[in-house]
Amino acid sequence: MNVDVLLGLQWGDEGKGKIVDVLTRKYDIIARFQGGPNAGHTLEFDGIKHVLHTIPSGIFHPGIKNLIGNGVVIDPVIFCKEIDALKGHNVDVKEALLISRKAHLILPTHRMLDAASEAAKGKNKIGSTLKGIGPTYMDKTGRNGLRVGDIELRDFKDRYNTLKEKHEQLLSHYEFDYQNDLAEMEAKWFEAVDTLRGLTLIDSENYLHESLSAGKKVLAEGAQGSLLDIDFGSYPFVTSSTTTCAGSCTGLGIAPTRIKRVIGIFKAYCTRVGSGPFPTELFDEVGASLQEKGHEFGATTGRPRRCGWLDIPALKYAVAINGVSNLIMMKADVLSGFDTIKVCTKYLYQGEEIEHLPYSLDENLIEPVYEELPGWKEDITELKSLDDAPQALKDYLAYVEEKIGVPISILSVGPNRTQTIELEELAV
Repeated sequence: MNVDVLLGLQWGDEGKGKIVDVLTRKYDIIARFQGGPNAGHTLEFDGIKHVLHTIPSGIFHPGIKNLIGNGVVIDPVIFCKEIDALKGHNVDVKEALLISRKAHLILPTHRMLDAASEAAKGKNKIGSTLKGIGPTYMDKTGRNGLRVGDIELRDFKDRYNTLKEKHEQLLSHYEFDYQNDLAEMEAKWFEAVDTLRGLTLIDSENYLHESLSAGKKVLAEGAQGSLLDIDFGSYPFVTSSTTTCAGSCTGLGIAPTRIKRVIGIFKAYCTRVGSGPFPTELFDEVGASLQEKGHEFGATTGRPRRCGWLDIPALKYAVAINGVSNLIMMKADVLSGFDTIKVCTKYLYQGEEIEHLPYSLDENLIEPVYEELPGWKEDITELKSLDDAPQALKDYLAYVEEKIGVPISILSVGPNRTQTIELEELAV
């Protein structure tokens, strides 16, 4: 059996959690392949909103295995809070949740390094979530990191102290007072590590290989978005992991030949949290309206999201680098009420018209070129079939499909799992 990959095509916050939850019934295993508690995957059903940071979004479906892969970084304290939030929802965490021994651990001093580094950048801050993600991945690539499997070893405390001492040396170069908070943070951290030891820790790549050989169906769940990829995103305003389809291979230990379908999620408009270039960003009442109607505030940080019109060159770029086979459009309901909807179809880049994403997205170099489409006034949040949709919405979908060259398979018209229209069957 093969693996399907589901990932975001913009700057994150596209609605991956909801769609994974909707699609979970088609799969046996949901496997998260990168990122950490900087992610905020929101699910809404039965009148309750759930926000997951590290745990895969299939966790509320009985009988489904949810794997945290080796490419993920885990903060034990935040992770245990997530587990506590599952209590009362009939989730057998020990049975449903599997954790790769090769996933890396976020230490308290990783978070301190993150905060100290970001503060030192001053006005050049990259907009870090301050969760310790970047420093953890730096230790991973620097071959200094602690992994989940290390907590089962006798010398774990020695390994911890060695890494902590290295971090303290680095922190000494910053004007950053951390000593007063460290003891309390460490106590909570080691308590959470004890909880982690009691969960199901596995050699995840072997588990996946055996599952695939046995005919199990796997959905790989990405975090953040393709335009935040460490290599292909708007560097340096990016995350610290590979958010593209390639990350599913390195983050789970699966071969590229195992991937069957790549499902890309995008909003009907664009948003971005934190710093970094954003060609179609709106600073007017339209941008404010999108933010208000779309409830555009970060699920992890609560920070307001910057809003703008859909960017076709950026979307085509993300589709190309991921090999997207199916598109999912989210938050189409937020566009209801506009007389006209703008779509960026090309850029003026240093005075030249281009239709691709250039090396630099510096606002002094690039200017979006728009086309206008008719909007629709109707409330579409109760829509059950595209047949009953306003013609302007049908035209908008057809327009995007024609520009991108990939079919839109699912349309989301609201936050609840029931507000989802499958336009074509995503057969597994």
